[in-house]
Amino acid sequence: MAGKAVTMRDVADAAGVSRTLVSLVLNESTSVTVADETRARIRALAADLGYRPNAAARALAHQRSDYYGVLTEIVTDPFAVDIIVGAQGEALRHGKHILLASAQANPAAERAELERLLVQRIDGLIYGAAWHRAVEVPDLAREVPTVLVNCFDAEGRFPAIVPDERLGGLRATERLLAAGHRRIGFVNIDDEIPAAIGRRRGYHEALRRADVAIEDRLEACGEAMADGGYAAAGALLDLPEPPTAIFCANDRMAMGAYDAIKERGLRIPTDVAVVGFDNQEVISAFLRPGLTTVALPFDKMGAMGVELLARQSAGEPTTTKTVMVDCPLLERSSV
Repeated sequence: MAGKAVTMRDVADAAGVSRTLVSLVLNESTSVTVADETRARIRALAADLGYRPNAAARALAHQRSDYYGVLTEIVTDPFAVDIIVGAQGEALRHGKHILLASAQANPAAERAELERLLVQRIDGLIYGAAWHRAVEVPDLAREVPTVLVNCFDAEGRFPAIVPDERLGGLRATERLLAAGHRRIGFVNIDDEIPAAIGRRRGYHEALRRADVAIEDRLEACGEAMADGGYAAAGALLDLPEPPTAIFCANDRMAMGAYDAIKERGLRIPTDVAVVGFDNQEVISAFLRPGLTTVALPFDKMGAMGVELLARQSAGEPTTTKTVMVDCPLLERSSV
């Protein structure tokens, strides 16, 4: 049958039975009793001939499919690709597959991508973001169960799965406190985004719990890149009473902090300990010494998003609007 798709008619002719009977067997219908031997023979012939069901036709007939849609800019951002990996794994566990569409900066283009997913009769939608923020979700998303991952809808229309930034900042700072440090510098992202706000809040909370004074002079901000971390960490290290440890709000800034520390003839972690955030493994695992950091659980958020979507698709009530996901500390050698 090379060169054209094998149809149910082809299977029926090969088996010497009606197309209706083939349809009943291949669609696993129980409305008519069919001998087990006949069922097995039809399935074997279908497999030998290379028959594949028409997914689009089945979706149209049943008004549902075996697919969840994922609309995200992560397809162009490898940093957060584990959201897709986690979503795919959980979808397979529910007997579903993922249809991926790229979110666009242009709202009209994004709506067009969502429309394309809806035409495929998706059973639900994951709207994912590469970085934690408020987003504007196209109104079309209301047509199917929808869950936001690593982002939230400012209007609160959809449930969201987001990282617990505050707890991550608390964990990072507590690790440095547990190592005996009391002058702990904080290099933050220079932006009022959830990550910057939450991680700073966690830093302050850990210091208060340990009865350590919060000093503005031990905090510096910069661009969320290595150069920003280098400049901010350098400013802290040049203080009359410099910190003995630095918590950096992301791993790229921690990479810059490493350079600032080493340029001053100091050693990590003997003279200055460093903790990062994000667990960008291409950075954290290959710095020397390896960077102790707080992980953003992208794969877990993707999986939890699909699990919540499956519950919604099954008609289960979901009252929780926002689920906060733990950010674990990963030990390496920088503390």
